[in-house]
Amino acid sequence: MISSIHIVGVLLTVGLLLTVSWLSGRNVKDARSFMTGGSSGTWMVGGALLGTMAGGQSTIGTAQLAFCYGLSAWWFTLGAAIGCLLLGFVYAGPLRKSGCTTLLEVIRREYGRRAETAGSVLCMIGIFISIVSQVLSSGAMISSLFNMPMLLASIVGAVLILLFVFFGGIRSAGVSGLVKLFLLYFSSLAAGAIVWHIGNGFGGLRSGLDAVYQSSALCQFNGLSDVESIHQRYGSLVARGVMKDLGGCLSLVLGVVSTQTYAQCIWSASSTARSRRGALICAICLPVIGAACTLVGIYMRGHYITAEEWTVMQQAGESLPDGIGIIGNSAQAFPAFILRHLPAWLGGIMLGTLLINILGCGSGLSLGAATILVRDVYGNLSQKASQWSQLVETRVSIVIILVVAVICALLWNSSFINDLGFLSLGLRAVSILFPLSFALWLPRRFSSRSILLAMPVGVVAMLIAKALSLPGDAVYYGLVLEVMVIMTDRQRKDAKRQI
Repeated sequence: MISSIHIVGVLLTVGLLLTVSWLSGRNVKDARSFMTGGSSGTWMVGGALLGTMAGGQSTIGTAQLAFCYGLSAWWFTLGAAIGCLLLGFVYAGPLRKSGCTTLLEVIRREYGRRAETAGSVLCMIGIFISIVSQVLSSGAMISSLFNMPMLLASIVGAVLILLFVFFGGIRSAGVSGLVKLFLLYFSSLAAGAIVWHIGNGFGGLRSGLDAVYQSSALCQFNGLSDVESIHQRYGSLVARGVMKDLGGCLSLVLGVVSTQTYAQCIWSASSTARSRRGALICAICLPVIGAACTLVGIYMRGHYITAEEWTVMQQAGESLPDGIGIIGNSAQAFPAFILRHLPAWLGGIMLGTLLINILGCGSGLSLGAATILVRDVYGNLSQKASQWSQLVETRVSIVIILVVAVICALLWNSSFINDLGFLSLGLRAVSILFPLSFALWLPRRFSSRSILLAMPVGVVAMLIAKALSLPGDAVYYGLVLEVMVIMTDRQRKDAKRQI
């Protein structure tokens, strides 16, 4: 149960980050400094990237997926780390030399305003899904900590996300990201070390899985048949299938490159070299955090069942095995571990750290989405606005985005947090990766018409593949169809030239 010491730790940690965000945002005077910063050093860039990447999906979502599928949950942070390296060491130079402030602005210069607007709308779908997952994560955390109804907890989480970014923009994300870098690393390493100690290493974790899955009803409910199938699932990096898990990793790698929020961190650096070093710092930190959260999820699986699983066991006439506890759902794996297996003072700090990472990631994504709306959608529909007007529009857009996100979070509260993350990053990649890359490295090779046609075709193909649960991962279908459309239109154009 949560104690007063837990609550004090949470409030002090969140208060610290809110104070840092407010202090770092006091010098924001116009839209450009709010959106891109412009003079960040290596650690500031690394902090901003980590602050927006290591949110609810990388922590609570990873532990949740590990609770159900074991080591394969690690792919989320592994893919994000690889994507961070790709962004920093391949794309950073060309992006900064372009003189643009958004990814869609790069596309507009090459393919026109219609392509920019189409890409903006399509990207917004993916980014918004990720914002929903952060609201969902924050709502689950706040609900479990303070025993609030989910609706109220989601509203509180959205308000806190708003406060994180409202007065600081990307500078707020960077400075608070530095603090979170140390807090999150401390928390992750502490959690991993404690799991390793109380779980008695890999052997102990495996024994825990054997103990909890003695129930035949539980095995059947989770699609497991025997001890070998249990060990294969929880000990494999491709437990959900090679194509699916690698497809999820691909979505993360390409999606990071295609996300405005992360590109803003690169643009905020004072030099390309510092942006690359910042990306490297983030890439080193993410897998360690993911590994610790994965261990927590596996440990909790060996010692707890969900309320739904307990109902299934009762219906089958089975009793609860000795030493096995009950948690509300798989998303509570990490918070429950902290509350039940750590000293209260350490648990309070870790709960506060998890909460602020969710809020920081949500604030960064919200800022990126609002930037796209203001610069690439509103800007194309109205006359050029002043810097102050753009700042006001950005802040109002963030409020609207978060209100809608709360509504959607309540509708999607039964989804895997990381599955929403994979879908979100995949959609962003399918939306603009090829147009962006062609604009940077193959200018004047493809027509605006082919790009404008290919982007929605790829997104629709991915959504259909996801809805129909086609083999592999939906991102494959979106990327392949998009390339086919672009190349087919180019061949048609070449044929007309020959005639």
